[in-house]
Amino acid sequence: MVTPLELIKKKRAEAVARIIGRGYLSTKRVYVGMATCEIAAGSKEVMEVFREAIANGLPDVYLSQKGCAGRCNLEPTVEVVEEGKIPVKYGRVTPDRARQIIERHLKQGQVIEEWVI
Repeated sequence: MVTPLELIKKKRAEAVARIIGRGYLSTKRVYVGMATCEIAAGSKEVMEVFREAIANGLPDVYLSQKGCAGRCNLEPTVEVVEEGKIPVKYGRVTPDRARQIIERHLKQGQVIEEWVI
């Protein structure tokens, strides 16, 4: 028979594993604009580039979507938030630009100034 304390320990371990598995403790966070207008501008394809990179081993990155930023002329937008640094918001992100953000910003730490909004 399982004791209440053992059950609590098991549930806690499962919760911690879910938190870590979903990347909630990552030091890098990427938010892709997924409001209706951003989806129309191509943000689903941009989101997929980041999903694939994470699935293929891009470490320590939490990926999520965000709502309307009120900058329709600059969509799709991607925000990169890194622990201890000022958040960076990129505009007019295409799948190709997303791949470059992954390589240059997330892997090498180089902000791509010409795309920053």
